[in-house]
Amino acid sequence: MGSVLRLEQFREKIIGVESWRKVTFEAVDRVIKNLQANLDDQDLEQISTRLLEQGQLITGALLQEVLKSRGGEEINRTHYPCPGCGQILCKKSDKSREIETRHGQVRVERPYFYCGSCNEGYFPFDQFVGLAPQKKQYDLQRAATRLLSQLPFEEAAAIFKELTCVPITDYTVHEIGTRVGDAAEIETVLPNRKKVEETIEELSGNKTWRPVLVVAADGAHLPTRPDTGSRSGKRGPGEYKEAKGFRIYLVGQERIEQIMSWHQIADEEEFGQAVSFAATLIPGRDVRVCLIGDGAPWIWKHLKSAFPKGKEVLDYYHCSEHIHKVAEVQYPDDEHQRALWIESTMARLFVGDVHAVIWGLQRMQPAGKDATEEIRKLIVYLENNEHRIDYKALRKGQYPIGSGGIESANKFICHVRMKRSGAWWYKLNGNKILRIRCAYYNGTFDEVFARYKRLQRGGKKLTPNA
Repeated sequence: MGSVLRLEQFREKIIGVESWRKVTFEAVDRVIKNLQANLDDQDLEQISTRLLEQGQLITGALLQEVLKSRGGEEINRTHYPCPGCGQILCKKSDKSREIETRHGQVRVERPYFYCGSCNEGYFPFDQFVGLAPQKKQYDLQRAATRLLSQLPFEEAAAIFKELTCVPITDYTVHEIGTRVGDAAEIETVLPNRKKVEETIEELSGNKTWRPVLVVAADGAHLPTRPDTGSRSGKRGPGEYKEAKGFRIYLVGQERIEQIMSWHQIADEEEFGQAVSFAATLIPGRDVRVCLIGDGAPWIWKHLKSAFPKGKEVLDYYHCSEHIHKVAEVQYPDDEHQRALWIESTMARLFVGDVHAVIWGLQRMQPAGKDATEEIRKLIVYLENNEHRIDYKALRKGQYPIGSGGIESANKFICHVRMKRSGAWWYKLNGNKILRIRCAYYNGTFDEVFARYKRLQRGGKKLTPNA
């Protein structure tokens, strides 16, 4: 009996492959005729574009036939158990649906079932072969997401059509980004603990010392617009809000190794929750944790809470900016004295002699009101961060002293996409784009897109007119 079944399955496969060949050859003949009639006075570029467009007739016809074979049992299904109540449903009718893929438009016929008790309609074939509820299928949606994460929606739509020969509107591109962004939660955007451990182990190799893992945090100001308008329907002026973010990376011999990044237009508490979750993904025993930030209290509050044993480092260059600012107002007309004071002060800070610098500032005779205020602020700044300033010892321990890693993350994750000329973002939409961009740089976009597909398949059922 088993041999008979295997022979029957083999025959069905042979018949299926022959049908694939038949429809493909027929499509090739049609394409050749179309090309012959439209090649006059066309150069290589035009011929290439034309062939790409016509080629979809071939691959589209083959795809349609392959789908029939892949979902053969579902196409022929006459009964279906309702997922909601378990009642056995009888097929109502066959419904036709047109979908779009990289291979152009494809039409599929599949059975439709309806449950009166649950008031829901079902297409088992769609679920079986993994069709998206939307007309444009997941292969196109994935490509569109890549473009919209890098480019304005209108530009993304234009390039999408040029590359795929499938037309798309900027509104559709925006909708795709919204849906995928909804699926990009922090648990999926950040790499899992196993992946983090593998990256650390790969970089460590056979070395006896533990590598330095840097947790750097900073804010990037982005243009936002009000979420709600006035009673007159007019929206208020836009404003810049801070996208608080962190970047975690390993310090290698020649370059840094990205572990994870997370940026969101969020308040302090939301940032704290995000960095605390990230801390659960880090195997602390395998690395030496280094915390880097400027003097913002919110940064240190949450970094210390998430990584209590981390080595705290005040960004050297941010500290240097404060020193230069005092020098400019204290010695505005004496360039030599200004340079001398900056050099000597930074030298003392480099070796960790913060007390000497504070002592000198307290006895400095201010050149004016501006100098008085800047000196006062610098004293407070150094007192608050004294335990984070010993750059010579940090260098000796192979710890970085600059926040270039997070500064560059602000640029390539936030600024490049969000601060384009004329761009003003609703906070909700802006955060979705930021999550998608973080997923690309974290190497987790496949997981995000897989979750997006799962959520769609487990969501609302298609209507009879889908």
